[in-house]
Amino acid sequence: MTWSADGEGVVRLPSGRLVRGRGLRRPLPPGPAPEFGVLLLGRPVAVAWPSRWVRWPDFRLPADPADLRAALREVLDRSSSQRVELACGGGRGRTGTALACLAVLDGVPAAQAVGWVREHYGRGAVETPWQRRFVTRS
Repeated sequence: MTWSADGEGVVRLPSGRLVRGRGLRRPLPPGPAPEFGVLLLGRPVAVAWPSRWVRWPDFRLPADPADLRAALREVLDRSSSQRVELACGGGRGRTGTALACLAVLDGVPAAQAVGWVREHYGRGAVETPWQRRFVTRS
C-alpha cells in the first residue's frame, strides 16, 4: 500500500512513486502510518515503524554521504509498494535536501532538483547553501 497523492507532505516523484517528507517535531499527520522511515538526525530516535537512521546534524550535511545514497536507494525501492517517509527535526533542510537527492535518483537533473523539490514539497526546502551544493554534486 502506498500514500495518497494528496496526503500532507507527500511528494510524487517523476516515476509516480510517492514519498512523504515531514518534521518529527510536528504532530504525526492523519492517515496511515509509514511502513518504513529514514530518519535524518544527529542522533538516533525511536519511531513506531521500521526505520533507518542516517547521521545528519541539523543545518549540516550527512556525516556519510554513501550511507545517505544507500538509504535513498532503499527508499526508492520500497516506495514502489510501501508507505515510506523521510524525516528530520523540522522537515525542511535535511528532509528537503534528501528529497531533492531522491528526485535526482528518480530522473530530475541535479541542476533542477532544488527548484523541483521546492515546487513539489515546500518553498523552504533545502535551507543552506552547502545543502544546495550537495544536491547539485550528488
